[in-house]
Amino acid sequence: MAAQRIWIKNPLAVFTPEGIDGQGGLVIENQQIVEVLAAGQSPSAPCDETKDAAQHVVLPGLINTHHHFYQTLTRAWAPVVNQPLFPWLKRLYPVWARLRPEALALASQVAMAELLLSGCTTASDHHYLFPDGMEEAIDIQVEVVKQLGMRALLTRGSMSLGEEQGGLPPQQTVQSGEAILEDSLRLIRRYHQRGAGAQIQIALAPCSPFSVTEEIMTESARLAAQEDVRLHTHLAETLNEEQFCLDRFGLRTVDYLEKVGWLGPRTWLAHGIHFNADEIHRLGAAGTGICHCPVSNMRLASGICPTLDLEAAGAPVGLGVDGSASNDASNLMYETRQALYLQRLRYGAERITPQKVLGWATRGSAQLLGRSDIGELRPGMQADLAMFRLDELRFSGSHDPIAALILCGAERADYVMIAGKWRVVAGAIPDMDLDSLIARHRAAASALIG
Repeated sequence: MAAQRIWIKNPLAVFTPEGIDGQGGLVIENQQIVEVLAAGQSPSAPCDETKDAAQHVVLPGLINTHHHFYQTLTRAWAPVVNQPLFPWLKRLYPVWARLRPEALALASQVAMAELLLSGCTTASDHHYLFPDGMEEAIDIQVEVVKQLGMRALLTRGSMSLGEEQGGLPPQQTVQSGEAILEDSLRLIRRYHQRGAGAQIQIALAPCSPFSVTEEIMTESARLAAQEDVRLHTHLAETLNEEQFCLDRFGLRTVDYLEKVGWLGPRTWLAHGIHFNADEIHRLGAAGTGICHCPVSNMRLASGICPTLDLEAAGAPVGLGVDGSASNDASNLMYETRQALYLQRLRYGAERITPQKVLGWATRGSAQLLGRSDIGELRPGMQADLAMFRLDELRFSGSHDPIAALILCGAERADYVMIAGKWRVVAGAIPDMDLDSLIARHRAAASALIG
């Protein structure tokens, strides 16, 4: 149980918005940050608990804006290790079609636990597999979110364009438009929370242009506007996808996005690699966000997202780990480090800094999810934060604590707080038997592969 007032005292370093001196620490009251203290300053009122942070770097809780939790069951599977996206998907779809509720629950626990231990406090998952027996997949994920105490934007994905209609997914994984929209509305009405401090939210997320019909894209946009929820999909990840859109719809990806009513601030897109200059301008003018997934993009050799060009045009940019079969990890600190190095190849070392990529992983990602209450350490924000020690061998000899987290490869948080409650303590998740979870998850993964 969280104390009423907590002083996180005198951190080694703190990643605060520009112009805010947080060296005296943070004061938490109930679920919010109420004070950010300058060096030498003390809280304005007594605190019930004081946490000495002299050995810790304090960050806002990291925010993951694109994942596929179920894919933790097919990490490093030999038949697809060296495949690009389309053949990778064609080989994996029949395996994923065998997914069952118990396996999804274990996969979601593993993905979220790994994220939490990396300092992530909010995650968005893109689940689009609903074969027979998996109709309540999102309900299963909701229960896991509650168990771990994280925040989540769970996206109700969909696939309606099967192989028989010229799409990529096998027929047993697609649903009718009626079933998709009916369940989408059910989930919004049952689970979607609004306002500051929301723990669970729902968005609508047709998988991609090559796996859903134009009707589902259009109707999902209409329903999202009606219910005031967000929209998400994969877009412009590979050149093959661009060609698919041209062949099937006679349009490039952004033209198609506009045609189906998705080009606007309600939408954020995973990957966003293959845009031309005009498309970047249009995305920025519309306020459409882009989730950069650097490890997945390198793993599948998809390309490099034009992040700075998108930002300059007005499109918000955040980070996502993507599925653990195209990243093979669910570690957002690792993802942030890889974003730094991949983007330096495109824009140079001077423009892509540790502060820039941490900004993508926090306030940038919050903007993608439509959240103004998380992603920064300042008064009035939710008390979501991650604390990292720099006393491991990998950090020995480092000088700038914020840069050291990225450049020296921090991977695991020591303490994580969400809504004023400690969810990671001394590098562990309280009351979670990780050894048991790993054993059960490994068994489920072996059974799925067959």
